[in-house]
Amino acid sequence: MVKGKSDFVIDGFVYVTLFIAGFVCVFPLLYVLSVSLTPIEEVLKNGGFVVIPKSITLEAYQRIFKQRLLPTAMGVTVYVTVLGTIINVFFSVLMAYPLSKLDLPGRKLLMNLVIFTMLFGGGTIPTYLLAKNLGLMNTYWAMILPTAIDTYNMIVVKAFFENLPSDLFESARIDGANEFRVLWQIAIPLSKAVIMTVGLFYAVGHWSTYFSAIMYITDEKMYPLQVVLRKLLNNNPELNMNVDVVVPTQTMQMASVIFSTVPIILVYPFIQKYFTKGVMLGAIKG
Repeated sequence: MVKGKSDFVIDGFVYVTLFIAGFVCVFPLLYVLSVSLTPIEEVLKNGGFVVIPKSITLEAYQRIFKQRLLPTAMGVTVYVTVLGTIINVFFSVLMAYPLSKLDLPGRKLLMNLVIFTMLFGGGTIPTYLLAKNLGLMNTYWAMILPTAIDTYNMIVVKAFFENLPSDLFESARIDGANEFRVLWQIAIPLSKAVIMTVGLFYAVGHWSTYFSAIMYITDEKMYPLQVVLRKLLNNNPELNMNVDVVVPTQTMQMASVIFSTVPIILVYPFIQKYFTKGVMLGAIKG
């Protein structure tokens, strides 16, 4: 099929639009990286706007890695992210699968209760008192269990399950498979895309956890990465021990942003194909 002039115009418009959209997404990260590597004198000389640094300094990153709590905080964040994501995905799938069945008794009532949690929450103080009475204070579970299921992510998984061919499930039941076996051997293998998608959402949420940590954790050895970096930027005396280099706040802020976002950026390319497919199929029913 030969493309006409109008086809080339449309293709050109699409490519230009995609280029602009990509540039808008990448430019802020490039700016943050450049400022974190640029001496403050050059930053000030350019009015705080640097895209391609003329000279590079690693003082901000050296100071970050000198903090005694940073390795511990990184370990805490990785632990909470991995364990929390597994728990999130497990319970989301376990709840979404039965709700995707039209013949489930009380399905409408259960869905109304689920949606109710999206509109109304228990509040900060009741949640804090509940976590305290359950003995979750100063435990990693305090950063995991209160957000074990995200309603939106669960609904996305449910919508994906509803799009799966019902004939596969019926054939498995005729062969004697129970619901747990149908879920494990049929539904889950066919749902890798949506599971990886909501898993990414959960992982990013755990990686960025801050509020729950300052609410439930008082032991500094259990602080996640975001809390430690925040204290570092606030020049907390406990986090500035044995540091001889004085680094401007702006440079430290940019270096902290890069340090905390790079791990997620490195993971994303490996699950990008699942992410795209999961969003498309999980959000469209029909």
